Amino acid sequence: MNKHKRVTSYDVAKVAGVSQSAVSRAFQTGRSVSDKTREKVLATANELGYKPNAIARMLITKRSGMVAVISSSRVNLVYPEVLSLLNERLSEKNERVLLFNLDDAAGLDDILEHIWTFQVDGVIALAAHFDHKSINKFKQHQIPVVLYNRRVAGHSASSVCCNHEQGIFELVDILHDFGHKDYLVLAGPEDSDVAQERCELAIKALTDKGINDVPVACGDFSYQSGRQAFSNYMASHSAPTAVVCSNDTMAIGVIDEARENCGLRVPEDLSVVGFDGVNAVFWHSYQLTTVKQPIEQMTKAAVDILVEQIAAPDNPAQLRVWSGALVQGKTVGPVRN
Repeated sequence: MNKHKRVTSYDVAKVAGVSQSAVSRAFQTGRSVSDKTREKVLATANELGYKPNAIARMLITKRSGMVAVISSSRVNLVYPEVLSLLNERLSEKNERVLLFNLDDAAGLDDILEHIWTFQVDGVIALAAHFDHKSINKFKQHQIPVVLYNRRVAGHSASSVCCNHEQGIFELVDILHDFGHKDYLVLAGPEDSDVAQERCELAIKALTDKGINDVPVACGDFSYQSGRQAFSNYMASHSAPTAVVCSNDTMAIGVIDEARENCGLRVPEDLSVVGFDGVNAVFWHSYQLTTVKQPIEQMTKAAVDILVEQIAAPDNPAQLRVWSGALVQGKTVGPVRN
């Protein structure tokens, strides 16, 4: 065989003594082909140096084999864990991840234009605010989308979510039971659906306890923004006794700022709670009281739903919601008399 000629599936079929379609099936997970034939095809392909042509397969199957994942460039310790699990789950489904990082909501339209160009099989959105207009664009391009930890009210877009309301209310209940009445709510970015939902729920939970006009500071989900937001607040206010943070990363920033620059002990002088359950909350220096999201179940469901909708686009949208697990750490204590 000519060493300079690209080896094709026809060459493999001829040498292996099988049909060209058998070669194609041998390289596709789940396709019907005997073990004996698969072994013969793979051995011959290895000997000849054959690799399936992904572009040719895309033209035949009308699928790119790629799923776009819209993440965020903001520092949030939960994203790497979620992305790793999504990549693992999608690989099991013979799909590859095409990652897009969103800096702010204004960049969503540009990202969507790239997604249409790549003709991906589907999209999982970890970040970005999706409204009715955005969802309709996916329908127009016949690309299914699953929203991760967010939903579009009254619209037929599939979503997998943690029950933020249950989690936030549990955290506020704990703080209230310890006698706290002087709060600060540390919200995330204004263009984050998750951050805004958690902030609104914290205000509602506190209002239900008879605690009104709770001050709100804003960060961007990052550790440094947690430190800076708490430092700015302390510069013009007396210290609260409890801080409800929209995520764990900012909560850890608040703890370090309180200890290092504000002369506050946690939890003796200041109680702090977060949300997400990232690995760092279990470190000895923090042991944060938080709600751990069931990201294993959520990522598996997101992929399963998306794959179903790729195969059957007319399937109705699905909404799946899980309760988070309360982690009672060591950052909450009674109000000091």
